[in-house]
Amino acid sequence: MGNFEPLSRSFYKPTAEAVAPALLGHYLIRHSEGAFCGGLIVETEAYLMDDPACHASRGITPRNQTMFGPPGHAYVYMIYGFYFCVNAVCQPHGVAEAVLIRAVEPVFGEAQMRSRRPVKTTHALTSGPGKLCQALDITRGLDGVDLCRADSPLFIGRNPDAEEIRRERGPMLKTTRIGITKAAGLPLRFHLPGSLFVSRR
Repeated sequence: MGNFEPLSRSFYKPTAEAVAPALLGHYLIRHSEGAFCGGLIVETEAYLMDDPACHASRGITPRNQTMFGPPGHAYVYMIYGFYFCVNAVCQPHGVAEAVLIRAVEPVFGEAQMRSRRPVKTTHALTSGPGKLCQALDITRGLDGVDLCRADSPLFIGRNPDAEEIRRERGPMLKTTRIGITKAAGLPLRFHLPGSLFVSRR
């Protein structure tokens, strides 16, 4: 499990709108307590620099400074005072864009994930941004970690079969984003409808 190759820094240099669909089928991997857990990314949303729904739209703050680069790092923030969301930072340093990882299909370490998030059905384990962060123990303490290093506590691993996964669970759908009021009509959500772990159909 420790032999996964992280996606390169250059993977994250394009706009988040291009990176979001490209992440589908690759692995979100958490390394903690000497073990790995994670799975296939099956749903993402892009947040852009000139996007009113983007946290960076009003400038840099202590909360969002990770979004301003460099690319290939995790931007983690809290919602509703309890849940966390994890994003992959895109674009060169100084251009604040990110991809929210909305859902993951568990592949390995399910028992470890269930110990953190006890659920009756597996498809409820990681079928949403707050759910997957709870299951993978992703908190604000991981804000800024390097997603491009295999020794990082959190990274995105290259799946050589990503295209096949996208075909099997596709075709990929592009829709409007979920749970926002600003710029709600922008088609910046990408998901694989054939996966049971997509947060909303």
